[in-house]
Amino acid sequence: MRGTLRWAWSQLTSMRTALLLLMLLAVAAVPGSIWPQRSVDAAAVDRYEQDHPKLAPVLDALQLFDVYSSPWFAAIYLLLFTSLVGCILPRTRVYLRGWRQRPPAVPRRMTRMPGNRVLAVPGATAAPAAEVDGVADAIAAMGRARRYRVREESPREGVREVSLETGMLRELGNLIFHTSLVGVLISVAIGYLFGWRAEVLVVEGDEFTSSNGRFDTLNAGPWVDTRDLPAFRLAVDAVDVEFETNADAGPGQFGQPRFFEVDARFDDGDGERAQKLRVNSPLSVGGARIYLLGNGYAPQVSVRNAEGDLVYREASPMLVQDNQYTSSGAFKISASGTDEQIGLAGLFLPTQAITADRGPHSTFPGLADPALVMTAWEGTLFPGGRPQSVFTLQTDQMEQVEGEDGTPVRIFLRPGETFQLPDDRGEVAFEEVKRFAGLSVSHDPGQVPALVFSMVGLAGLIMTLTIRRRRYFFRVTGGTAPAGPGEVHPGGAHPIEVDMAGLAKGHDPTVSDGVDSLEKDLRKRLGLPPAEDATPAGGATGPHPTDDPDAGGGPTGPRQTPEEK
Repeated sequence: MRGTLRWAWSQLTSMRTALLLLMLLAVAAVPGSIWPQRSVDAAAVDRYEQDHPKLAPVLDALQLFDVYSSPWFAAIYLLLFTSLVGCILPRTRVYLRGWRQRPPAVPRRMTRMPGNRVLAVPGATAAPAAEVDGVADAIAAMGRARRYRVREESPREGVREVSLETGMLRELGNLIFHTSLVGVLISVAIGYLFGWRAEVLVVEGDEFTSSNGRFDTLNAGPWVDTRDLPAFRLAVDAVDVEFETNADAGPGQFGQPRFFEVDARFDDGDGERAQKLRVNSPLSVGGARIYLLGNGYAPQVSVRNAEGDLVYREASPMLVQDNQYTSSGAFKISASGTDEQIGLAGLFLPTQAITADRGPHSTFPGLADPALVMTAWEGTLFPGGRPQSVFTLQTDQMEQVEGEDGTPVRIFLRPGETFQLPDDRGEVAFEEVKRFAGLSVSHDPGQVPALVFSMVGLAGLIMTLTIRRRRYFFRVTGGTAPAGPGEVHPGGAHPIEVDMAGLAKGHDPTVSDGVDSLEKDLRKRLGLPPAEDATPAGGATGPHPTDDPDAGGGPTGPRQTPEEK
C-alpha cells in the first residue's frame, strides 16, 4: 500500500502531470464560454432552459451552467495546485543544494566533449610550475569576471584544473515560473472567495444608492458579507454618445460609436462632487471600482386607464440587439386599472425602418427617426412571484390582446404619439427617449496579485528560455609536450598546454561558441595573438595532440586513444 501511494504521489507531482492538468483546466473552462453561467447572467440561463427544455436538464445535471463553482472543476483546480507544489518543493531543495555545491571537477577525458581543443602557450626555461599557475589563475580570473562559478584543483604536480559553471539562473527562472503559476491559482481563488461583482442600469435623470436590493445583479463570493458593501450615491445627469455619421469614413465605420461619456454626481460620504465617467476610467470607492460598461435607450411610456387616470409612467431600459441599436424590451403595468395586468413587449428603433425581409429594424444607432413597435398582453405578469428580467415579458399566464378583427394588436408609436387599446383598456403614450448607462461595481482582491504573479512568471519564463546552463573545463599542463618534427622551442622551453572543452545541460548546439569566446578572452589575458593569426610554435590552437608520435599529425594532429590506435 505504501509503495502504491508513493507511486501515485510521484505520478501526481511529475511535471508531465502538471502540464496535463493545466491543459485539462483550460479545456474544462470551455463550457463556461459556450453556455450561459448563472453567476454571470441568471436570466440568460432561464431563457436557455425555456428554449431547450430537453437539453437544459442534462446540462444542469452536469453543472455546465455553474462551471467555475462545480466540484469537478474545483477538483481539477486543486489537483493542479497540488501537482505544482509537489513539483516545486523537491526541485527547490535540489536547486539550493546545487548552489551550495562546487562546480564538478574536470573529467579525465575531454576529447569527445563539444569544442574540445588545446591552446599552446609559450613556456619558460625555468619555473614551469609558476607558468602553469599563472595560466590557471588567468582562467579563474576570467571566470569570475564573467560571474561564473569557479572550481580550482591541482590533481598532481605540474597540472592545474579549473571548472567554470554558468546558467544556474536558468533553473531559478523555471522555479519562478512554476511558483508564479501557484501564485496565480491562489490569487484567482482569493478573488472568487472574497470578491464580488454587481451591475446596475441608471437612466438619465435618476440616481442610484448602493444596497443589496438596488443592484440589478449581485454575485458575491462565498466568504463575502454583502452587508459590508461600500455605500455610495451616483446620480446620472446626462449620457453623451456620438456615432460616426460620415458614410465615407471607411468600411464598417458608419454608425460606430466615437464618444461615450456620462455626466454624474458622486457621493461616497465625503460630499457630493461632479464626475465624468468614461470607459476604462473607473471610480474608486471602498476598495471597489465603478466601471462604465455600456449604454442604450430607455423609452418613457405612460399608460392611462379608461377614465384617463395615469396608472403607469416609466422609462424602461431596452436591450441592444445589434450595432444599429435595435433594442428589445418590455413595459410591465401591474396596476392597469382592469382585472388583468397589462404587459407591452417589442422593439425600440432609434432610426426606424420596416422591410418585408427583415421586418422592423434600425438603420442607424442615433436618434434620427425613433419609434416603438410593440404587442400587448393581458394576464399575470409575475407568475408564482418568480423574479424575471426587466427586458423580457413572461407570457406563460398571459394572452395577447386582440383587436375587433381578432388579430393581435400591433402598436407603432413615435415620440409624442398615443395608441388606444381596445375594449376600454386605456391608452398608451410614447412620451420621450432617454438614455441609460450600464455600470459595473466590482471588488476583486486577487486581481492585482494575479497580475504581479503573471508578470513575475513571464520574467521567469524568459529566463528559462534565454539563459543556457553550461560548464567549461580547463586542464593546464606545463613542460610535457615535445616539439613537433623539425620544431625546436626557443631556449629549450616547453609550451604550456591548455586543454579545454564545454558541456551543456540539455540540447545546446552553440556550446562550442562559448568555448570560442572563452579562448578569445583567455588569449587577450595571456597576451597571445588571435587564433587566426597564431603559428603552431607561437601558441596555435588545434585539436588535442596525439600521445603517439608515430601516429602522425604532430602537436596539432588529432588526438587518438589507445583503442583508436
